[in-house]
Amino acid sequence: MENKIAAKIILDTLDIQIIRELMNNADISYADLGKKLFVSGGTVHVRVRKLEEQQVVTGKKISVDLKALGYDVTAFIGIFLEKSSMYDDVAKELKKIPQVVRVNYTTGNYSMFVEIICKDIQQLRHVLHDDLQKIKGIERTETLISLEESFNRTVVVKE
Repeated sequence: MENKIAAKIILDTLDIQIIRELMNNADISYADLGKKLFVSGGTVHVRVRKLEEQQVVTGKKISVDLKALGYDVTAFIGIFLEKSSMYDDVAKELKKIPQVVRVNYTTGNYSMFVEIICKDIQQLRHVLHDDLQKIKGIERTETLISLEESFNRTVVVKE
């Protein structure tokens, strides 16, 4: 497996400013972003293209209020694996479950920590009992249901 972090990526102040602005508003035009940062829209375009090629910027997302769309249950699942060497295979199977939105390989009690978003408790029950339990390598799980998300933010990128 190739190490993606092998080459040191060098970012200057403008790169960091562009990243920060895009993290706050991925919908901003390159022209407007250029005006805000006192450079041309073409410069912003070239810099963003370079950041994409270096895989520093891997896409653009919009923020959606999932509760407004009827997704009322967020749960965190601690997964105990039979063997830690099974992580990659289990992660591939978890990726097939649409309600699984985040998977992390962790230290501590759990081998993996997974975030699941469902429309209701019945759908969560289905995911837990019908989908997760069928994945080879999962020894057992522990489920934590989120009662409320106080805030959700990204890291503030600095030089």
